[in-house]
Amino acid sequence: MGHQTHPESMAAETSQHHVVDPSDGAAATSVATADLPWPFAKLDGIDLDDLRDTAYEIFFTACRSAPGFGGRHALSYYPSEGGGGEGGGSPKKGAGVAPSRIKRALGLKILRRSQSRRTSSMGSSPFSPPAHHSHHHHTASSPGLAFSTVPQYRSRRPMTSAEIMRQQMNVTEQSDHRLRKTLMRTLVGQLGRRPETIILPLELLRHLKPSEFNDTNEYHLWQMRQLKILEAGLVLFPSIHLDKSNQFAMRLKEIVRSSEIKPIDTGKNSEIMKTLYNCVVSLAWRTPDGFPTNTCRWADGFPVNVNIYTVLLRAIFDLKDETMVLDEVDELLDLMKKTWSMLGINKGIHNLCFTWVLFHQYVVTGQVEADLLSASLAMLNEVAADAKRGDYGEPLYVKMLSSVLNSMKKWSEKRLLNYHGTFYRGTVGLMENLLPLVFSVTNILEEDVENKGAVDGAKDSPAASSRVDHYIRSSLQFAFTRLLENGNVNGTTFEVQEVTEALLQIAKETEELALKEKIIFSPVLKKWHPVAAGVAAVTLHNCYGTLLKQYLGGVSVLTNETVMVLQRAGKLEKSMVQMVVEDSVDCEDGGKSVVREMVPYEVDTFIVNLLKQWIQERLNIGKQRLQTAKETETWNPKSKTEPYAQSSVELMKHAKETVDAFLEIPLGISEELVHDLADGLENLFRDYTTFVASCGCKQSYMPTLPPLTRCNRDSTFLKLWKRASPCAVTVDDTTLSGLNEGNHPRPSTSRGTQRLYIRLNTLHYLLSQIHSLDKVLSTSPRIIPLSHSRFNKPGHIGSSSYFEMARSGIQEATQHVSEVAAYRLIFLDSNSVFYDTLYVADVKNARIKPALRILKQNLTLLGAMVTDRAQPLAIKEVMKASFEAFLMVLLAGGTSRTFSVMDHEMIADDFDNLKRVFCTCGEGLISEDTVDREAEMVEGVVALMGQSTGQLVEDFSIVACEASGIGIVGAGQKLPMPPTTGRWNRLDPNTLLRVLCHRNDRSANEFLKRTFQLAKRR
Repeated sequence: MGHQTHPESMAAETSQHHVVDPSDGAAATSVATADLPWPFAKLDGIDLDDLRDTAYEIFFTACRSAPGFGGRHALSYYPSEGGGGEGGGSPKKGAGVAPSRIKRALGLKILRRSQSRRTSSMGSSPFSPPAHHSHHHHTASSPGLAFSTVPQYRSRRPMTSAEIMRQQMNVTEQSDHRLRKTLMRTLVGQLGRRPETIILPLELLRHLKPSEFNDTNEYHLWQMRQLKILEAGLVLFPSIHLDKSNQFAMRLKEIVRSSEIKPIDTGKNSEIMKTLYNCVVSLAWRTPDGFPTNTCRWADGFPVNVNIYTVLLRAIFDLKDETMVLDEVDELLDLMKKTWSMLGINKGIHNLCFTWVLFHQYVVTGQVEADLLSASLAMLNEVAADAKRGDYGEPLYVKMLSSVLNSMKKWSEKRLLNYHGTFYRGTVGLMENLLPLVFSVTNILEEDVENKGAVDGAKDSPAASSRVDHYIRSSLQFAFTRLLENGNVNGTTFEVQEVTEALLQIAKETEELALKEKIIFSPVLKKWHPVAAGVAAVTLHNCYGTLLKQYLGGVSVLTNETVMVLQRAGKLEKSMVQMVVEDSVDCEDGGKSVVREMVPYEVDTFIVNLLKQWIQERLNIGKQRLQTAKETETWNPKSKTEPYAQSSVELMKHAKETVDAFLEIPLGISEELVHDLADGLENLFRDYTTFVASCGCKQSYMPTLPPLTRCNRDSTFLKLWKRASPCAVTVDDTTLSGLNEGNHPRPSTSRGTQRLYIRLNTLHYLLSQIHSLDKVLSTSPRIIPLSHSRFNKPGHIGSSSYFEMARSGIQEATQHVSEVAAYRLIFLDSNSVFYDTLYVADVKNARIKPALRILKQNLTLLGAMVTDRAQPLAIKEVMKASFEAFLMVLLAGGTSRTFSVMDHEMIADDFDNLKRVFCTCGEGLISEDTVDREAEMVEGVVALMGQSTGQLVEDFSIVACEASGIGIVGAGQKLPMPPTTGRWNRLDPNTLLRVLCHRNDRSANEFLKRTFQLAKRR
């Protein structure tokens, strides 16, 4: 007999999915079932084909007396051609079976039949479907069993239930024929023998010989299958506990191991066959209590029984379209019940296995048929009822229940925990069916398996809501992680080539993801969770927030790129909050509990903090430059075009760069931040201004007031002076020869005074630059005004300037520096031609003309060095210092100066000339009114010089008494000595006293001696 190749299975012929038992470790597991755990223990060494052949043998043995298994009644079976028909339709009369009660209860579709395939050919065996074979068998028949696949005469008839099952289970005609022959031999004279009393593998081994197979190899494989089934059912997984030391079990295992090398001899006289028979019978007929029984147990142990039974149940699926259930399912399941006694199956186990098979079929067929999922849910209701009744509460059933449900739950939750990667718009309906299935599974596990007393898993229960909440958060976290991976961002280490572009893109895609969630998934999830979209928004918000926080953790400088990222994050946050608000309209708390989970990005706060940090850094740089200026500034101008300190240029350049960079930041800046920057800069300006104004005070240049003395016409000083001048050289001549250097005077302005002029220029430069900065800040469109202005702080009342206090400080400093420079110029630089020589010894010969020439030269130099804006104040202060020096000459000139009434006219004329110098200085730098106003005090004192001594004494007595508060001086009283105030004027008693002290006549001398005992000059 020639060797032939294995035919392909029906699944291969129809190009449909081939159902692979996950328990078969050698079988290729499809992608769909890769993560669907097989809930029952694996049967090592027994593959799917072995289980299928054994299941068919058990099924046929149990149903041998049923209609369609040799009787005259048969079921009609018509394999489908193009998928399922319309659900709920009834077959035409005479064209098929009655509508299925089970399919209607489970919501499954009715198949549509092809008229050309309603009958089976009559030319072959009455029990022969078209040949489809298992992987272990050959197609050729042995002599005497051959049949023709194309008989000469073909008629059509309905297929029997046996033919349906044989075709569904891919059993060959040869295998079917051998099975029938064995049963005929076994049941000779025992037609009423119950199937549970038949040890089917043992009977097959006894009655079938190698000659009935195509070749020795085929027989060997068949024999090993029978022996391994016996070993599994009797030794490895017996329904009744078996000691490991059981001799029958040990001997059976030895026989099975020996059969792996070569087939054992099963002849009648074979010793090994006798031993096998004894072992199998002894093990199969055992009872828990040792009493005799009428049922043998060889295939009812777990998991052998459920593995075999689930293979049987899979036969209900159409071979042409494995997502569809045969219309004959009612009859087939009724027949399968006949195997329960042999397999130890009850209704509870059947419902559990049927639930698993429906769910498993949904998975392996690509999860495209929602009816299978709905049917699984419907069967779960039966399982839940079984579990609650407790009729099947034995530990084995509970173990099976837990295993099946956990497997279903694990697979389902893996998809629900990442439903964004599992479902899409077209398949979201499957998700809607999967959710209640998971809730039902969870409810059964918690209530009836784990005894946790969980609440009912209805769609509005807290448990369902909590699980949906978990699914939403998990799925969106997975989806967000994919966004990071697609954007080349590692969520842990944050490694990205283009950080800004990546974050902006991720923010955009996050918004799109939220919109997808809201449109596609939230309407489904909202059935179990009142704020499904809100939870999704919170999850995405927090995911992006974590990424943003990680990014910002490395940001120390506010750049345009950082601002873009922060602004985009702010926009994303607003859209997420809006999504929560919209989804929470119907909630009792308005969604507040969900919103509270959102960790605010605080974009504005972060920007403000970065801006404040940036401002502080810039101010610190300014402080460093200020400190450098204090240590190195020499007050030498950089050039004639820049007659101010170089340090001021650097400071203001830094301030301008800071303001420009601040306003270039691409966002609206609050007025509060502007004031923070302005206040910081203002403090720098004020500190620098104080540094510029740190140049001493005018009192340090004024001469010490000499003690008051009285003079007489023939004083010792004059006598000595005349003796020392025998050649009659006058004081005027001596003075002029030493000071005027041949009538070519030069400015007497010292380098120190010139440096004070540079300070003045620096202050005015500061003022002009601050004005420019103030204008830039005040007119910038980026600044967002506050509802309440901070200008109303002390020193800013009624002001609109950011640097008002700095302006005020500069003006005060300018006044001070101008004053110091003027007093230095007059009392130090010009001292030799002014205070030291004017009117010394004789008014006539020591007039003011030489001093005026020097003064004019100094004023010319001042005009050349001091900027135009600073000149009016500087010259005015020089004028005031000159007037002060003139008064000092008249009132505190010391012992070298005496005056008489006749000198008044010359003194008045000199002062007029002094006034004229300032009136004519520059082009209107000082108005005549200003000069006259400042000169009033001096002119009043000069007028006293023209009064008689008696009048001076009388006026002094009156003013002194009034000033001291004694009124009129009585008998025996003396006038009090008036204090020196330094505020010279004609009504000041000290001023009148000093005029008398410098009056060179007898009356004044006697008055001063009598009244105050003043010493004479020496």
